[in-house]
Amino acid sequence: MLRHLLQVSLVSAVFSAAVFAADPACVKKVPDVSTKLPLVFCDDFQSGSSENWLPGDPKAWKMTKLGDNFAFDQFQQSKVKNPVRSPFNRCLIKDVTVSDFVLDLKFQSTKKDYGHRDLCLFFGFQDPSHHYYVHFGKKTDDHANQIFIVDEKPRTKISTRTTEGTNWDDEWHHARIFREVKSGRIEIYYDDMKTPVMTATDKTFTWGQVGIGSFDDTGRFDNVYLFGNPVNKSK
Repeated sequence: MLRHLLQVSLVSAVFSAAVFAADPACVKKVPDVSTKLPLVFCDDFQSGSSENWLPGDPKAWKMTKLGDNFAFDQFQQSKVKNPVRSPFNRCLIKDVTVSDFVLDLKFQSTKKDYGHRDLCLFFGFQDPSHHYYVHFGKKTDDHANQIFIVDEKPRTKISTRTTEGTNWDDEWHHARIFREVKSGRIEIYYDDMKTPVMTATDKTFTWGQVGIGSFDDTGRFDNVYLFGNPVNKSK
C-alpha cells in the first residue's frame, strides 16, 4: 500500500505546457476534447516507429502500414505472466505519468467475432498489480465491458454504469477516457463523445501511466492524444 501513498507533485508549468510528440505533425491535428488540460503526448505513428511505447511483450507488437497510414498493431498474444488475473496484452506510453487526464484515440479490433471480443485501455498504471483498465467487450457480464481495478488481487469491476456490450465490427472506432482524481470520476466514451458508455468513481490510484492493448485478443491503434497534468513521483 505504500506505493499508493507516494507523494506526487505537479511538474512545473513550463514542463506541463510541453508536448512530447512522437511525430510533430500530430500536433497540427489535435482533436477537440473540450478540456483545459494541456496536451502532453501525441502519436499518429506516421514516423513508422514505436520507440515511445513500452510493450509488455515487444514481439506481440509491430508497425503496420495500411495504405498511406501507419498503425500500431498488437497482432499476436503477449507472452507475459501477470501477478494477478488481468489483461495479458499491454503497451504503455513511455516516460509519461499523469493525474487528471483525457485520452483520445482510434482503435480497431482485428479478432474474429465472439462474445468476449475486446480491446482495453489502461490508466493509473503503477505496476502490473496496481492499475485501472477499461474492457471494451462484445457482450457485457461481470468480467467484460466494464471498468476494472487491479489492486494486488484479480481484477474487480468498479463500473457504476455500462451498456449491453461494445458493438465491435472490423471498422475503426473512436474512444476516449476522462479521469478526474479529486472526485474519483471516470468516464468512458465509444464513438459517441457526448454520452459515456461506462462510468465509475474511484480514488485508489491518483496517478499512473496510460496504455493500450487487449485482454487476450488483437487490435490496432492510431492517433493517440493524451491531455493531462503530468506528475513527478517521489518516494
